[in-house]
Amino acid sequence: MPLLLLALGVLATSGLAAVAAGRRAEWATRAGVSGAVLGSTLALVPVISVLASGSPIAFELPWSVPGGSFRIAIDPLSAWFLVPLLGLAAVTAIYGGVYLAAHRGERSLGPPWLFFNALVATMVLVVVARNAVLFLIAWECMAVASFFLVTFDHDREAVRKAGWIYLVASHLGTAFLLALFAVLGHAAGSLDFERMERIADLSPTLATVAFLLAVVGFGTKAGWVPFHVWLPEAHPAAPSHVSALLSGVMVKLGIYGVLRTLGLLAGSESAWWGWLLIGIGAVSGLYGILCALGQTDLKRMLAYSTVENTGLIAMGLGLSVVGGVTGHPWMARLAHAGALLHVLNHALLKGLLFLAAGAVLHATGTTDMERLGGVAKRMPWTAAAFLTASAAIAALPPLNGFVGELLILLGAYAGLAAHESWLAGLAVIAALGLIAGLVALAFTRAFGVVFLGEPRDASARCGADPPPAMRVVLVVLAGAIVVLGMALPWALSSPVLQSVLDLPVGQPDVAAVFARLGLAFAGFAVLLFAAALARRGLLAGRSVESGPTWGCGFLRPTPRMQYTASSFAEPVLSLFAPLVRMRRQIAAPQGPFPLSAALAERAVDPFLSVIYAVIFAALGRGLGWFRWLQQGRVQLYVLYIAVTLVALLVWATRVAP
Repeated sequence: MPLLLLALGVLATSGLAAVAAGRRAEWATRAGVSGAVLGSTLALVPVISVLASGSPIAFELPWSVPGGSFRIAIDPLSAWFLVPLLGLAAVTAIYGGVYLAAHRGERSLGPPWLFFNALVATMVLVVVARNAVLFLIAWECMAVASFFLVTFDHDREAVRKAGWIYLVASHLGTAFLLALFAVLGHAAGSLDFERMERIADLSPTLATVAFLLAVVGFGTKAGWVPFHVWLPEAHPAAPSHVSALLSGVMVKLGIYGVLRTLGLLAGSESAWWGWLLIGIGAVSGLYGILCALGQTDLKRMLAYSTVENTGLIAMGLGLSVVGGVTGHPWMARLAHAGALLHVLNHALLKGLLFLAAGAVLHATGTTDMERLGGVAKRMPWTAAAFLTASAAIAALPPLNGFVGELLILLGAYAGLAAHESWLAGLAVIAALGLIAGLVALAFTRAFGVVFLGEPRDASARCGADPPPAMRVVLVVLAGAIVVLGMALPWALSSPVLQSVLDLPVGQPDVAAVFARLGLAFAGFAVLLFAAALARRGLLAGRSVESGPTWGCGFLRPTPRMQYTASSFAEPVLSLFAPLVRMRRQIAAPQGPFPLSAALAERAVDPFLSVIYAVIFAALGRGLGWFRWLQQGRVQLYVLYIAVTLVALLVWATRVAP
C-alpha cells in the first residue's frame, strides 16, 4: 500500500509541476507524461501482488471529516479494475505527449496535464475507497477533472455544449449516489463499506431502493440507456488520448460501482434485479450499435459503440444475478466472469480504436467518414491497428474480445438447462447474437469507408502514420489484444484467475474447454505463420507487380462510385426505422443528364433531442434565477463563505449532544 500512496503523490506532484512550467510546453509535457507513467507503474506493483495472491491489502489514516475516514483497500475486484486503468493511463499519456504537441504556442499545456494526472489519481481513489465520503469526494473530483479535459478545445461551441451536457449528467448521477449512501449509511450506522457489508436486517424495500439508486447513479457513468446522453457528446469532443481513457476506463467505474453495490447488498437480491440489468443491457447494446451505424463521425461512432459494450457487460451481470438467486451457480459464475473479462478486453479495444481514430485526425484534420477513404495507403500502421481492434471488438477468434463474450454465452446456455432461468438465458442469447452481427457490420463499415477505397476529399490525400511514440503505443495495444486472445484460454484454467473471476471451482470440463481453445488458437497462429513463410518462399526471386482493381467494365473508376458511410448503413437502418431516428439530406438527381446527386444520413438521439433537451433547458432557466448572486466582486464571495461557515457552526452546535 505505501507504493500506491507514493503513486498518488507522484501523480499529484507531476501535475502541479506541469502547471508550474507555465507556457514552456516541452517541460509541462515532460512533467505530465513522466508523472503519469511513473505513477501508474508504481501503483501496478501492489495491484499485481493482490491479483497473484488473492489476499486484499488495506490502509487507514485518521480523518476529521464528519462521517468520513481515509480507509482504502485493494481486493481482487479493485485490482481487476485497476489493471486496465493504470495500463491505459500510462500508454495514453505517452500518446498524448505527442498528440498535444500541435497545440504548443496556442495555449499552455500545463493545465491539461494537471487534469489528466488528477483524473488518473481520482479514478484510482474511486476504486480503492472504502468509505462513502471518500468515495464521493473522489467521484466528484473525477467528474471535474474530466470536464476540463473534455472542454480542452473550449473555443468551439460544440465542445462547450458537450462539456455542459457532461457536467449536468455527472451531477445528476452523483445526486442519486448521495441518496444511495444515505440509505445504506443510515441502515448500517456508519459510512464505512465494511459496516455496510454486515447489514443483517436490511428490509427488501430498502434493498430495492438502494439497488435502483445504484442503477441510475452508476448507470449514468456507465452510459446505459437512457442515461447515456453525455457519452456520445463528450467523448468525441475530448482530445483523442483523453477519449481513449474516458471510454476505455472511466465508464467502467460505473460498472465497478454496480458490482460493489451488489456486494454490499449480498443476500438481499431479487431475481427481477437481474432481469432489469438484462433489459437495460439488451436495450443499451442494440440501441448503441444502431446509433453507431448511423454516425458519419468516426469518434462519435466509437462513442456509441461504448454504449453497446457496457450493455453487454450489463447483460452478463444481470444473468449472474438471476443465476445466483435461482440457485444456479454455474450460470451465475460464467456470466460474472464473462462480464469482468469484457471490462478488461473493452478497455484495450476501445482505447486502441480511439487512439487510431486520433491518428487519422492528427494526419488528415478530420474524422468525417464521408470525406475520408484510402487512408490505409498512407497510414498502414494505423490501418493495421484499427483492423486488429475492429476484428477483436466483433468477437472474432483468436483475439481477446472473443473469450469474454463466449463466457457470457456459456452462462446463457447453462441457464437454458435450468427451469427457473431458461427464459433469461434465451433472452441473452438472442440479444447477444443480434448485437454481435450488427457490431461486425458497423466496424466493417468503419474500416472499409475510412481506410479502403479512394480518398473522397483532398484532406484524405495527405498525411502519414503518426510519429514513432504514437505508433509504438498503437503497436503495443494491438499486440496486447492478440497476446491476450491467445493466452486467455490457458489463463482462465489457472487457479489464480479462476478465483479472481469467480469461475466454477472443481469443474474439470471448464479447464479442458479453455485448454482446447488455447491449443486451437495456437494452432491457428502457427498456421498463419507457416502460410506467411510459404508465401515469402514462393515469391522469392520473382517480380511482384501491382495494378488497378478490375472495375466491372469501368475503365476510370472514381471515388463517387464507392460506398459512402450513409449508403453502406442505409439498408440495415431502414429495417430498424422504428428504433432509430434518422436525419436525412437528399440531393436528388435533376434532369435527363444529372451531374450530381447525394445522400447523407445521420442518426439523431431522441433521448437527447427530445427528453433531455427539455430537462436541460428547464435546469438552465432555474439556475438563471440565481445569477444575481454572481456579481463579480470578491468581497461578496468572501461574505457568502463566511455566512455559510456561520450557518454550519450554528447547525453543528444544535445537533451536538
